[in-house]
Amino acid sequence: MRNKGFILVLTVIVSALCLYYLSFSLVSKGVEEDATRFATTQTGTVDHYKKQSYLDSVWKAPVFNFLGAEYTYQQVKESELGLGLDLKGGMHVTLEVSPVEIIRAMAGGRRDAAFEQAIARAQKLQVNSQRSFVDLFYQSYRELQPNGKLASIFANSTTRSLSYNSTDKEVLAVINKEVDDAVARSFNILRTRIDKFGVNQPNIQHLKGTNRIQIELPGVDNPERVRKLLQGTANLEFWEVWGVQEFGPYFTQLNDYLVKEEAANKLKGAAAPSSTLASAADTTKSLTAAAGADTSALAAQLSKPADSAAAKKDSINPNQSSLLARLFTTLPGGLGTNVRDTAKVNALFAKQEVKALFPQNMKFLWGVKPIVANDGAEFLELYAVKKGREGKAPLTGEYISDARQDYDQQGRPEINMSMNAAGSKKWQRLTGDNIGRQVAIVLDDYVYSAPVVQSEIGGGNSSISGSFTIEEAQDLANILKAGKMPAPTRIVEEAIVGPSLGQEAINQGLLSSLAGMGLVVLFMFAYYNKGGLIANIALFFNIFFIIGVLAQFGTALTLPGIAGMVLTMGMSVDANVLIFERIKEELHAGLGIGEAIKKGYSKAFSSIFDSNVTTLLAGIILYFFGSGPVKGFAITLMIGIATSFFTAVYISRLLIEWMTKGKDTANLSLETPLSRNWFKNIKFDILGNRKKAYIFSAIFILFGIVAVFIKGELPLGVDFKGGRSYVVDFNNAVPASEVRSALDDEFKGAGTEVKTYGAPNRLKITTSYIAEDESTQADESVRTALAQGLKQYQTQNPRIVSSSKVGATMADDIQKTAIIAVLLAFAGIFVYLAFRFSRWQFSLGGVIALIHDVLVVFSAFTIANLFGVSFEMDQVFIASILTIIGYSINDTVVVFDRIREFTNENPRMKFRDIVNPALNSTFSRTIITNLTVLLVVIILFIFGGETLRGFSFAMLIGSLTGTYSTLFIAAPIVVDTTNVDREKLVAVKPTVVAAK
Repeated sequence: MRNKGFILVLTVIVSALCLYYLSFSLVSKGVEEDATRFATTQTGTVDHYKKQSYLDSVWKAPVFNFLGAEYTYQQVKESELGLGLDLKGGMHVTLEVSPVEIIRAMAGGRRDAAFEQAIARAQKLQVNSQRSFVDLFYQSYRELQPNGKLASIFANSTTRSLSYNSTDKEVLAVINKEVDDAVARSFNILRTRIDKFGVNQPNIQHLKGTNRIQIELPGVDNPERVRKLLQGTANLEFWEVWGVQEFGPYFTQLNDYLVKEEAANKLKGAAAPSSTLASAADTTKSLTAAAGADTSALAAQLSKPADSAAAKKDSINPNQSSLLARLFTTLPGGLGTNVRDTAKVNALFAKQEVKALFPQNMKFLWGVKPIVANDGAEFLELYAVKKGREGKAPLTGEYISDARQDYDQQGRPEINMSMNAAGSKKWQRLTGDNIGRQVAIVLDDYVYSAPVVQSEIGGGNSSISGSFTIEEAQDLANILKAGKMPAPTRIVEEAIVGPSLGQEAINQGLLSSLAGMGLVVLFMFAYYNKGGLIANIALFFNIFFIIGVLAQFGTALTLPGIAGMVLTMGMSVDANVLIFERIKEELHAGLGIGEAIKKGYSKAFSSIFDSNVTTLLAGIILYFFGSGPVKGFAITLMIGIATSFFTAVYISRLLIEWMTKGKDTANLSLETPLSRNWFKNIKFDILGNRKKAYIFSAIFILFGIVAVFIKGELPLGVDFKGGRSYVVDFNNAVPASEVRSALDDEFKGAGTEVKTYGAPNRLKITTSYIAEDESTQADESVRTALAQGLKQYQTQNPRIVSSSKVGATMADDIQKTAIIAVLLAFAGIFVYLAFRFSRWQFSLGGVIALIHDVLVVFSAFTIANLFGVSFEMDQVFIASILTIIGYSINDTVVVFDRIREFTNENPRMKFRDIVNPALNSTFSRTIITNLTVLLVVIILFIFGGETLRGFSFAMLIGSLTGTYSTLFIAAPIVVDTTNVDREKLVAVKPTVVAAK
């Protein structure tokens, strides 16, 4: 093999990188174990507040040293291999920003009956449409008012960019831009809220091409609080700010109080030492250099505050109290705290004794953006704002009519802000009363900017300029605009996994992984002897690389991801099986060991490459069209394809050539007494039995379709039909039929399914009761009805450990996306096979075999459902279908490659006479590969847990039908559609042209 040195060096480098990135996970686990020991009381219970305080204290502290480079706990957490919600517990939410209110707000007061009817009709159409709401609204309005003009509705003071002469196209462009801007504003607001919520490794992303935002919050145990946080209306306010000299004396009182408390030893252990805080003077100097000058200005009339850091230091005098010195430091604009100490400051200000020291109209708010010191420490500024009457702000965001990012005369980014008539008067009064003082721009109780007013501003038009980047200016403009156009969000998809269920999933995943690996290792060694040992070493490298690459990419490991890893075990040995069978053929033909290895790898390469590419196509489609855990499965599958190709083709060859260097054939044993006589002299007349296979497949698929009509429904999961589902644990086993009867009245006779879920005392309850209503109130109504229906089982202590919700529009989109994904997989494979084998008959045979496999799996689900064994068809089911497509075409490509090879080696034979020998020659590889996959899938079905039960059942059927369709469907279809002899098939070209 050429480039052995390169392959060896690459293996060492990849292994070192995997070890490096996986080490972060080990360090993170060690720190968390230290925190648990620190917080464990003498009675053995863990004080979670104390544990969190410990973790907060080391958040910015170095905890890991690698070759002289130090990493803080924060950096370690960001680099560790994370766990998905199904393993760690937490909450997954998909929010949709409603365009209805945006359109209504843009219309202002000019609304008519046709406008409202068009809105209502568009809402109904959206349930079963992939088109945007704006397009559906326009379609509905045009049907109701054929001669109407959108400008007559939307040309008003709210949308100044439009006039009564604007065309419908121009109006629609403005509406679409406003909707996109609203989604961007909502995304920024939600991102800030989540960052302040304190969740480790949250994930928030805008689903491109939609008005939806997907959020994952690991470890969340208060879903109701999260719902309020995510769906709360943005609260934009403008506050007057107390100067440092004004609130400084009150901090002197706080200092005196703390000194007395410390003297009385009442604050012992109240705050952890802060090793990263320097003295107040040094910190101020560092932060001033890092933050730069504060030059924010309003309408070119605002300037930098004139107060000095020294004055603030003298006014506050924090060194008198050790606690005050640890918690506070002076910043360029005022007073601040290290980010990790903000919780301690909040707890201090929450004490009644401390509250009494400050005026009732003084309220403290944090800045939203931390200031980074030269040493990397992050600080948040603390603002004292002046409460108005009844504690309200003097001006709120509802008065803002427009805000946009622009540039000042020097070309620096600025924000132009406009207010309506009422807001202009309030703004003029507020700026007039605060000349030379700061005015804080506050969203959701966080200060985004606090410029200083230079003079009174009339007319309601202002600009905020200063040391902004373009992105910061755009974000602040979006924040200001959030007060103008409300864009309420609604939860269209939700899933909650309790931590106990997550731990159970981890145990099941580890058990199935280890058991699957153990079986594959034993089988390969028992069948291939020393060759099996080589394949097993390559398998271990493969699993190690998969986990390491996942860690490098920062990808969370999910339960379907573990399933992908387990299935990759079966796939990783497939290439070695193909190679070993080829080497055995060459050895039996009389070649020496060196030449047999060389030819075996050379002849197997094209089949391995083609089969991996086709499986990769399915993985890519699954990644782009899947979501949540399905995407995690796709990532693991794609990584596994790449690593298995590298380990099986290159690392195994390094090993096999090292083992046989300078030795004879006997030293490379690819057989055992158990396997020596397997698959010898096989001469099945596969083509002769193809019609029987056609009839059998047709009957089975037809029975599956009939089963749907007999049962009256498909076993669809919540993903595809919409509704809500709950996993409920009881102390003891409870009959599912009785629970369903108890819930029937509470759910008003709506479709409800109750079944045992993984354990006798666990039930999964799925209902379509008020599924069309996606509001939080509807969620509460369904939970109340569920609790009422389970009242008679109170002695069994029913408790919800997991729940999920999918709205009707979301379910419809998921269905259509799933269909598109499967069709794209068929189309991509058809094109690739046509390109690789140069004839459409091969593409047709391969795709018909795949369609056959999909229909057989579908029929197996419906037949099982008919006989009372229900496996849900959901997004994970689609993942299994695409995986089956990948595995099935893998087998088919290997067979097609052998047919192509035999065709070119036997130019005078008829094509029909070539296919049977080609199928028989690959029979051993087909059966062995299928057997290894089948072993893994059976383990997954038994030990993988209820979440993957449907997936593993589909894979169980799919692996069997994939092998069957390769032999009895794909190749026979090629024969039946080819009505010419071999002499007319010379166009079929070999992948590798042998040298003369």
